[in-house]
Amino acid sequence: MIYDTDPWLMPYKDVIDGRHAEIIRQKEKFSRDGSLSRGMNNHLFYGLHKTEEGDWVFREFAPNATKIYLIGEFNNWKKSDIYSLRPTGNGNWEITVAGMFLSHGMLYKLYVEWPGGAGERLPSYATRVLQDPDTKVFSAQVWDPEPYVWKHRRPGRREHPLIYECHIGMSSEKEKVATFEEFRKEVLPKVKELGYDTLQIMALQEHPYYGSFGYQVSNFYALSSRFGTPEEFKALVDDAHGKGIAVVMDIVHSHAVDNEIEGLGMFDGREDLYFYKGAQGRHPAWGSRCFDYGKDETKCFLLSNCKFWMEEYHIDGFRFDGVTSMLYWDHGLGKAFSGYDNYFNAGVDENAFTYLALANILIKEINPNAFTIAEDVSGMAGLAAPFEKGGAGFDFRMSMGVADNWIKWIKEIPDEQWSMGEMWWQLTNKRADEKTISYAECHDQALVGDKTIIFRLMDKEMYTSMNTDSKSLIVDRGIALHKMIRLLTLATAGDGYLNFMGNEFGHPEWIDFPREGNGWSYKYARRQWSLSEPDYLRYRFLRNFDISMIHFAKKERLLYGAPELLVQDEMKKILIFRRLNCIFAFNFNPFSSFTDYGFGAPEGLYSVALDTDRADFNGFSRVRNGEEHVAVPERSENGNGRYDHTLYLYLPSRCAVVLKKND
Repeated sequence: MIYDTDPWLMPYKDVIDGRHAEIIRQKEKFSRDGSLSRGMNNHLFYGLHKTEEGDWVFREFAPNATKIYLIGEFNNWKKSDIYSLRPTGNGNWEITVAGMFLSHGMLYKLYVEWPGGAGERLPSYATRVLQDPDTKVFSAQVWDPEPYVWKHRRPGRREHPLIYECHIGMSSEKEKVATFEEFRKEVLPKVKELGYDTLQIMALQEHPYYGSFGYQVSNFYALSSRFGTPEEFKALVDDAHGKGIAVVMDIVHSHAVDNEIEGLGMFDGREDLYFYKGAQGRHPAWGSRCFDYGKDETKCFLLSNCKFWMEEYHIDGFRFDGVTSMLYWDHGLGKAFSGYDNYFNAGVDENAFTYLALANILIKEINPNAFTIAEDVSGMAGLAAPFEKGGAGFDFRMSMGVADNWIKWIKEIPDEQWSMGEMWWQLTNKRADEKTISYAECHDQALVGDKTIIFRLMDKEMYTSMNTDSKSLIVDRGIALHKMIRLLTLATAGDGYLNFMGNEFGHPEWIDFPREGNGWSYKYARRQWSLSEPDYLRYRFLRNFDISMIHFAKKERLLYGAPELLVQDEMKKILIFRRLNCIFAFNFNPFSSFTDYGFGAPEGLYSVALDTDRADFNGFSRVRNGEEHVAVPERSENGNGRYDHTLYLYLPSRCAVVLKKND
């Protein structure tokens, strides 16, 4: 168990054991023939399904309803006893409709009556939802095309994923909502060329407000129709698999949009059908509904949702959004999480922890090669530890402090005062029993109201001095540090690395979705790929560097070994460390270059394999690529004292040099 390897957890042994026992009890409760996956099939029972005879059967769960009608284009949207559902017990309702009355593409809804009220609702298990372009009203849609024929096998497990985080709608250069097909044809080849082996796709579940970035979900089983059809998304996933790229879905089980007509809010007249009652059922910061993970109906709804996405769309894993909000009754708002007690006291929603563990068990049962990532800022011990060890079973957690620290350093401290010791600690500090994904910036830092790294480094100079003929010390500094920051983040990453689309070439400005405040403009909800193509703009060189960095990391299997600190020179602002057969030397000094900088290193012959100062990376070519360096047999006082040989390097200012040990 996790307390066997971490003595600080021993005082919480009873809580950890209790959680583990409850997860086992819940798993047994919902399993069939010993399998949790076999027991989770709500999506096969509820919703609209075609029978072998060609008719349609529709089922809904609405225990507080007194009457439910199926309305739609087939009956001119009128309530009719012919299309009223009959109660079948335990809160379930059902109707069978002859095949001649329902056909592919037809729109429909429910009209639900309950004591004291009534209203239109979208089926809770709808797998296709469409918004009318004129009225903006959402309806469910009968979807019965020819079955998609999959061409490629899943790409297998990702022990150390290199993740390209993306949003389909804003992936076009044009000022519009891009489609699955456009992404497949135009962006997917770029991802392949860059070298990333995993797509993490945002905003797939249907959401009424485009500007929510997909985090205010209304229809959990419906693929967002604004990007295209289910078959077009399947083709995208299939094509990615054919290119050896895994597809991870950004899944939102942390909350639901408050909307009633489109979503689950007050579905059958009750506020607590799937959610907590009263104030606990409403998120104070997000204005959304909070799931009651202790209710069987909620657990089955959400667990079946995981299974649906994996089986229907061949998803290879999930990044669970808002895990901190799920785990704590106060949603972690304003909390410092300064001690272990935060993870094991009455402030934790134990039902949420149990649900997350069940979800991880189910996902691995369906596909042992699938993997999960937790977006958690609290650092809860055990969250990304194996279930067998008393954890929740996530494969990875997002190392969110890394990006936060880069922002702090860039924003608050001149780079000549950056601490190499603090940098090393913050970038490598992680629990030994958990795997992490590091990133310098993700979509959060690109949103309006925040700034990307490149924008923080250059600000308004980006508008005037990103062409190669311009002379700007600010841009030179920004270009140099952008490369060093990304390389250092990847090279010190625990077990995986993430980049948000376009940030690899320093995409300018922020992300601002169409809204009333900007005149419903798409100008900032897109990616300007063309900036990275001309050789007269510096964006191209940042992209060149990212390609070289990612391919080098893959080729050398860098993340399969832990980083070992060699030098943290606070006076000269130099950080040097070793990872497997590579040595990374960073000189963050903005003024001084150092010749014959010596430090203790393993014996051998080393070659310069990568450096941030190459001309094709918009550097000054102060390092010779391929240049060889021999570790001489003398002990250096500079270093960690483990080695009897010394390497001497030329370290230019604001430059990183990567050496590879020759076989």
